[in-house]
Amino acid sequence: MVGFILERGRLLGQGCILYDDRMSEENEKNLAIPVRVLLVDNDKDHAKAMHESLERIGLECSYATSGPEGARMLNENTYEVVVTDLMMNDVDGMAILKKAKDIQPDCEVILVTGHATVSRAVEAMRERAFNFLEKPITPKRLQAVASKAAESVRIRLQNTHLQSRLDERYGFENLIFASESMKNVVERLKRIAPTDVGVLITGETGTGKDVVAQAIHQNSPRKKKPFVAINTAAVAEHLVESELFGHVKGAFTDAISDRQGKFEYANGGTLFLDEVGDMPMPTQIKLLRVLEEREITRVGDNKSIPVNVRVLAATNKDLEKEIEEGRFRSDLYFRLKIVSVHLDPLDQRREDILPLADFFRRQANKKNGRKTKGFSPALRRWMVGYSWKGNVRQLKNVVESLVVMDLDDMLDMDDLSPDLIGDVDKVSSVASGIEPAVSFLDEGSSELIGKSMKEIERWATEQTLKLANQNRKETARILGISERNLYRLIQKYGLKQSDEKNTESISGSSSQDGVEVSPEEPS
Repeated sequence: MVGFILERGRLLGQGCILYDDRMSEENEKNLAIPVRVLLVDNDKDHAKAMHESLERIGLECSYATSGPEGARMLNENTYEVVVTDLMMNDVDGMAILKKAKDIQPDCEVILVTGHATVSRAVEAMRERAFNFLEKPITPKRLQAVASKAAESVRIRLQNTHLQSRLDERYGFENLIFASESMKNVVERLKRIAPTDVGVLITGETGTGKDVVAQAIHQNSPRKKKPFVAINTAAVAEHLVESELFGHVKGAFTDAISDRQGKFEYANGGTLFLDEVGDMPMPTQIKLLRVLEEREITRVGDNKSIPVNVRVLAATNKDLEKEIEEGRFRSDLYFRLKIVSVHLDPLDQRREDILPLADFFRRQANKKNGRKTKGFSPALRRWMVGYSWKGNVRQLKNVVESLVVMDLDDMLDMDDLSPDLIGDVDKVSSVASGIEPAVSFLDEGSSELIGKSMKEIERWATEQTLKLANQNRKETARILGISERNLYRLIQKYGLKQSDEKNTESISGSSSQDGVEVSPEEPS
């Protein structure tokens, strides 16, 4: 359940969310939104009767007593359902239908007439009318048809809403990151997603492999088709083939009916094979055949079924080592790994920790009805230095625990759970320069007594660079000088930065996400 945290308009960092309860809550609210109905009939009494009938079932109705009035109301307001008489002077029902579809293509239009003909009904359907009713109409009949039209609109709104939320969550412009490694990942994903090639995603448990797969799908031409995920490690070995390829009735003891597998269900879309390194060897052989021939055979059947599926795979194992030890097929490995994406563990991209933590804090506030305001300097320093062996998933859980246990609206070390207290003294000081930390003065600082200011300046610059993990921007901030002056000090004292690849990374506490620092002298 780990992936990128997305929030419109802000870069918050890389994090974990596959399913958000707010989505289901908002969908329920969406379904409860009243559907607005416009009734158009030049018989005022009939218009009023329809108005009263539909309001009894909870629809919000307005009515017009002529075609021109109905056309004017369509121009001035938005309606989800239009019920119009067909035979009217000046502007008839067909004109209302066409105008409604031009202004709001997703609205549903119901035509009513006392002079029905086959040709007019066919014309109405060709113009995308929802239904064609012949007078006299009973209230129950009108209510039933209008209810179906309203439900059709609600479902469409729900799907549009869900698609919008997916676009917000998995759109590349909304992926959040601060570290250079995640920047490189996102740039790679932008090139991969529009294609149809298979992708192998590698990384430790909890680094975001599943949501990278979602992002690839959501930014691909297959985005409107199914995204189907299966964790092969979580399925009993003797059932993996049935889950993937389906089975027919009687194929094995519990096969009481035919069943589609994941490949069939994902047809046209994307299939995500999580923990593919744990797939049984016999299944690997069949999977390779499916990938090459693009057709599956259900367990217990002889008939082949064509499938059109993009396959993404993920693993936390070293598959090359698994191949050497005979546990994974090399031909399947190369078939899956047309292109690959690797996600670094959280302790190798510490710039992401604080933005992530703050996002999770606000998320936990909302979930638990709390109003915490932030993290204390000591706790921030601890979070950045902690090892996070469980990666982003562990960070999310720890932050929620902090929010739940807090009593004073400021998260501090005393809010840490007991099992983490023992780890406080073990926290690495690497990248802990989120606060103007001076703990390094305790080690060797006594040797500076009696030294010249020049020697002290050199020592302070060198030690702060180490403290900030060679990050020039953060080093300059801790020392309280400009990056230009820091660069001059580095040149002046001939200081070598031990990890040149980190000189372009940025601090997770910076407000300028994604900024690159040139190795040349700042202007």
